[in-house]
Amino acid sequence: MRIVDLSINIENDIVGDPAFSRPKIKYLGHDDTIDRMRNFFPGLTSANLPDGKAWAIENVELTTHNGTHLDAPYHFHPTMNHALYPGGERAMTIDEIPLDWCFRSGVKLDFRHFEDGYVATADDVRAELDRIGCELKPYDIVVVNTRAGERYGCADYVESGCGVGRDATLHLLKAGVRITGTDAWSWDAPFLYTAKRVAATGDYGLIWEGHKAGREIGYCHIEKLHALESLPSHGFKIACFPVKIRGASAGWTRAVAILDD
Repeated sequence: MRIVDLSINIENDIVGDPAFSRPKIKYLGHDDTIDRMRNFFPGLTSANLPDGKAWAIENVELTTHNGTHLDAPYHFHPTMNHALYPGGERAMTIDEIPLDWCFRSGVKLDFRHFEDGYVATADDVRAELDRIGCELKPYDIVVVNTRAGERYGCADYVESGCGVGRDATLHLLKAGVRITGTDAWSWDAPFLYTAKRVAATGDYGLIWEGHKAGREIGYCHIEKLHALESLPSHGFKIACFPVKIRGASAGWTRAVAILDD
């Protein structure tokens, strides 16, 4: 068995999000925390500890959408499954996602040849599945390798890679897929390009069209995956269990691929 880490680090000073929403980590080393340890052991001094060292801890400020994370249907819309039930139903939050969705066979679609801002269609998905000789099964986890993967940490990362459009997303969901993923900042095309299309057409339905497909059929997706180019097109499993945050729109995940060696 070989395990491939598909996750990025949560770290300071890396372009993995827009500037206004990047994580902030304050590192407290072994020499900084004696006062905290003294709360439990009054009178304690550094001389009482091996090498005078207390504990190392970190204070982290971040959103549930920093780092590699799993989006819940609640992130996309307050309701879901309008295509399945009249009036739909309340969208699941991250603590309600069935865990058996999160450990399944993986399928990789290689969309690296699409230009930044391109919106992949259902025909693009069909063509790629035909190319790799793969027929989707219910609950397969489908991940999309875009050009953004090679740009992570670069100044243009958030504006890099293609997105997946509404019809392409619904094509996957109608096949029984319930978790998708991308190595880009968003499942949808970068907002820079979407804004230009909206300005040119006046069609506000283009905004977040792939995400909003979750209103019709509830699903999750993983954003900011890493190292997808190292995976085969299929024949592996993905594990992406989210951190359990009550009522939240997303949860961080240490996503991995598991391959037979």
